[in-house]
Amino acid sequence: MENYFTPFTSDISEFELPKAFDFPFYYTPHPLAQRAAEELQQYLRQQNDWYHDFGMEPHSSPKACGKMFGVLVVRNQEGELGYLKAFSGKMVDTMRLPPFVPPVFDTLVEGEFYKRGEAELNVLNARLAELESDQHYLDLEKQWRDFQSEAEEQLMQLRQSNKKAKQIRDQRRKQAKAELSLQEQQALEEVLRKESTHLSYQVKKLKLALEEKEAALKAELKPYREEIESLREARKTKSAGLQVQIFKEFQFLNAEQEKESLYTIFKNAVNENPPAGAGDCAAPKLLHFAYQQQLEPICMAEFWWGRPPRNEVRKHLQYYTSCRGKCEPILGHMLNGLKVQPNPMLQKANAPEALELLYQDEHLVAVNKPHEFLSVPGKLVEDSVYLRMKEQFPEATGPLIVHRLDMSTSGILLIPLSREAHKNLQWQFKKRTVRKTYLAVLEGLVSEEEGLINLPLRVDLDDRPRQLVCYDYGKPAVTKWKVLARREGETLIQFHPITGRTHQLRVHAAHADGLGCPIKGDDLYGRAADRLYLHAAKIEFKHPISGEDLLINAPVNWASF
Repeated sequence: MENYFTPFTSDISEFELPKAFDFPFYYTPHPLAQRAAEELQQYLRQQNDWYHDFGMEPHSSPKACGKMFGVLVVRNQEGELGYLKAFSGKMVDTMRLPPFVPPVFDTLVEGEFYKRGEAELNVLNARLAELESDQHYLDLEKQWRDFQSEAEEQLMQLRQSNKKAKQIRDQRRKQAKAELSLQEQQALEEVLRKESTHLSYQVKKLKLALEEKEAALKAELKPYREEIESLREARKTKSAGLQVQIFKEFQFLNAEQEKESLYTIFKNAVNENPPAGAGDCAAPKLLHFAYQQQLEPICMAEFWWGRPPRNEVRKHLQYYTSCRGKCEPILGHMLNGLKVQPNPMLQKANAPEALELLYQDEHLVAVNKPHEFLSVPGKLVEDSVYLRMKEQFPEATGPLIVHRLDMSTSGILLIPLSREAHKNLQWQFKKRTVRKTYLAVLEGLVSEEEGLINLPLRVDLDDRPRQLVCYDYGKPAVTKWKVLARREGETLIQFHPITGRTHQLRVHAAHADGLGCPIKGDDLYGRAADRLYLHAAKIEFKHPISGEDLLINAPVNWASF
């Protein structure tokens, strides 16, 4: 254990121990955890025991990317404070790299069943590769494709020829009615009938010939195709069974020394199979090892080291909370028996006595939503603009909510009081004729004066509600921006979103391909502060009933913002 428990090398006597462990999905690292992280960062700068390309050197590969690291401050049985270190996933092509704690479950070391299963899969894959590269099989498949194409072409040509012949016969019948006697018309009709019958026979004859050739090709291909399909199905079944067995062998301890498998944890929590990489993040590794070695967890911190991924918002040395998609079910089990801080998100709601109304008539209300207040009821918190408006305007018809602001964002929210007004406003938002202006304080100085950001977004399936930049599956997201002022390492900026994607302004501000400066107080894409400094300050649209142009302002003082 001397390779993993690291005593502090710096003086920590000034720090008081936290009264409870961090709530892992929303927290600012305790100073003690930050000190441990700083010592790990110093180790990463100076060590020469191994090399991993984090993308920070001039000769780094364009594909190089940073890594999430974690520290867990612990107390051993002698009462000494120290910390454990971990990285997420693999590094230097391995999951075992001292002085970092080992993985919770290593298939290459602990999984004899995995080695056997992998060997069986290799046999299936080898036979499959042999069949799929067999020259006779490839020739038959080419003959099959050529036959299908040629058969379709022959039938099409014959049908077109028959169609043209029918048009000629119809023209001859029409001409015969005008020029021939009834007896002559009847004789001609018999000729035309025989001609039609002959052509139909030609189609049937061609179809029969094609069917015979098709049957012969199918017969030759059948043994190959049946074995290939059988191998693929066997591989799929074997692979799925092996994965489930891994999930069941992948077992996590909690503070009460209870074990629970990855498979059971996710089945009980979300009734799904675990996503790829679940259990390999830093936090589960750290807690599991601490419980194994009878070490008491005190506090933790996770930070990014190196170049950010192209699609995510990550900054070198920035602290981040644990991901929800992979870690929330796991840590929900692992924290049992440990005194943990309550979920700050449930205590964070800013519930004013009354909401400020910026505009009101019989059809429409504009509300100045405070920051940290929901637009609509959430899973755990019901108090919201929607509920307040429902209580204040009980005679209102329709859904009330026509657009939303993030819980952390303050500013103007339009509330239609009738179905007609809602439908019209919904149409205006859909047609993007509503012009919205946001004010934000960014951490960092934006060098340019104005511009346009076009970064498509999609949800991070492993860490909702975080969004990713994704050029393959993301939805278009476009933002116009303009710098209003700069001061002491901060920029006051004006945003005009052209589209309205979730977290659009937050990601466009923070992402390296956007402005590269997160919004102040952004706990998802930057650093937490007393609030998120993002405010919906102005909205321009047409009144949903009268059609007159409306401009509603919710001014904010730059000095106090």
